[in-house]
Amino acid sequence: MSAVTPVAPASTVVGFVGLGHMGGPMAGNLVKAGHRVRGYDLSAASLAAAVAAGVEPAASAAEAAAGADVVITMLPAGRHVLALYRDEGLLAAAKPGTLFVDCSTIDVADARAAHDAAARAGHRALDAPVSGGVTGAEAATLTFMAGGGEAEFARAEPLLSAMGRKAVHCGAAGSGQAAKICNNMILGISMIAVGEAFVLAESLGLSHQALYDVASTASGQCWALTVNCPVPGPVPASPANHDYRPGFAAPLMAKDLGLAANALRAGGVHAELGLRAAELYAEFAEGAGAAEDFSGIIRTIRDRSTQDTEMTSDRSAQDTGTISDRSAQDTEENGTATA
Repeated sequence: MSAVTPVAPASTVVGFVGLGHMGGPMAGNLVKAGHRVRGYDLSAASLAAAVAAGVEPAASAAEAAAGADVVITMLPAGRHVLALYRDEGLLAAAKPGTLFVDCSTIDVADARAAHDAAARAGHRALDAPVSGGVTGAEAATLTFMAGGGEAEFARAEPLLSAMGRKAVHCGAAGSGQAAKICNNMILGISMIAVGEAFVLAESLGLSHQALYDVASTASGQCWALTVNCPVPGPVPASPANHDYRPGFAAPLMAKDLGLAANALRAGGVHAELGLRAAELYAEFAEGAGAAEDFSGIIRTIRDRSTQDTEMTSDRSAQDTGTISDRSAQDTEENGTATA
C-alpha cells in the first residue's frame, strides 16, 4: 500500500464507462458509498441495471466523462480502451486534470499507451485491474492492482476501497496490469493442477471430500481449491455446484493467459507451464467451456483421461492379439521344421 494519504473528497463525481457483469456492480457500490456516478454502456440492458442501482444514465461515454472528477473504465480489451481514449472523445470531453482509472485487464503495453494518451491530453491516469470476479464486484471485495504515480493512487484509493477489500500500489504505469497477468497465470496453472489431482484421486478410488480435507489444510492448499473448488460438494458456493455457471468465465481466463503468454515470449521467459496453460484454456474457451466457469476445465481433463484409458486398452488388446498371432505362427513354424 502507498504511504501517501488518500485525498479524494467524501463525495466524488465519477464517470463510469462499461457497466457489464463487473462494471455494473462496481458502479453501484460507488453509489452506495455516497458518490455521484454517471454511467454509460453500449448495452441498454446493462445501463438499465446500473440505473436501477442508482447510477445516472449518460447518452454517451463522452457525456459520462464531462465534468467528472474521476473517470473509470471497465472494458473487454486494450483496443477498446485506446479507441475510447483517442478516437471516441473520452479524453477530450473531460475537464483538465481528470483522473482516468482503467480497471480493464489489458496488455501492459496498451496500459502504458493509455497513460501516455491521458498525459498528452492534460489528464492523470492509473491502471487498476481487479481480481475477485463477479462475486467480488457484487460484494465489494475486489483486490485492485494499481500502476501509476503515488499521488494518482492516493486520489483513487477511497474509490477503490468502496469497490473492493484491498488496493495495492504496484509501481509505475503498467505495473497493475503486470501484477494481474502474473497472478492469473498462477491461478490458471493451479486450477489445471487441482483438476488433474481430483481426476487422479477418482482413478485411485479416493473421494473428493477426502482429497479436499487433506489438501485444503496441507501444502496443496490454494484459492483454486478452497474457494473455487472444481468438483461439487466440498465448497458449496463454488461454480461446480451450479453446473459451472461462471464466476470467472473460461474465455476471460483464456484472454488473461494469452496476455501472459505474449509477455512471456516478449520477455524471453522460459515458462512451459504458463504457455501450456494458455493453450489449454484457449482450446477450452473456444469449445466446451465457452459459457462455463474456468474451473470447468476439469471436465475436459476427465473426458480426455477416459479417452486415453480407452485408447490404452485398445492398444493393449491389439498388442495381445499380435503377440498371440506371432506365438501361433511360431508354433506352426516350429512344428513344420520338426516334421
